[in-house]
Amino acid sequence: MNPKKILNANEISTILNRLSFQLIEDHNTFNDTVIIAIQPRGAILGKRISKLINKYEKDNNLKIGYLDITFFRDDFRRTQKVLKASATEIEFTIENKTVVLVDDVLFTGRSIRAALNAIQSFGRPKEIQLLTLIDRRFSRELPIQPDYCGTQVDSRLNEKVIVHWKENDLEDSVYLHKNKK
Repeated sequence: MNPKKILNANEISTILNRLSFQLIEDHNTFNDTVIIAIQPRGAILGKRISKLINKYEKDNNLKIGYLDITFFRDDFRRTQKVLKASATEIEFTIENKTVVLVDDVLFTGRSIRAALNAIQSFGRPKEIQLLTLIDRRFSRELPIQPDYCGTQVDSRLNEKVIVHWKENDLEDSVYLHKNKK
C-alpha cells in the first residue's frame, strides 16, 4: 500500500502560522517563556515556529533551545540498535519560566515523558506546555496531551505518521504509512 499524504506544504504552512500566532497571543513578548525543541525531529519544527514568531512579533525576547532525550527514554537499554544522540543546546535559564516543549508527532507520550525528565536537569520551570504538529490521539500510553496542536490524526497501531521537512527531505509533507508485517 502506498503511503497516504495527510498534509501538503501549504497546509503545513497554514498550521505553522496558526501555531505561531497562538503562541504570540498567549506569551506576548516571551519575557517569561522559552521554546525547547526535542531533538531531532522537533528541532526543525521549533526553528520554523521561532522564525515565524520573530517575523510577526519583532520586539520579542524569544529564546529557543534544543533537548536530546536519548538517555532519558524508558527503552534506552531495551534495543540492540545503536543509538545516536543529538546535541542538547540550552543556553539560558528555564528557572521560573514557561517552557514550551516542541515535537513533531505525539504518539504514545513516552518521548514527552522522557523530555519532562530531561528538562529537570536544567532547573525548575514555572510551567511546561506542549506543542506538536501531529497528535495521534488514540495511541496514548501516558496521560499527556498537547496544549498547542497542528492537527489530529486518527491512525491504527500498525500505521506510522512520518513528517517530511524540506530541510531534510526536500519537501514539507506528512504521510501515513502502513507498517510492514
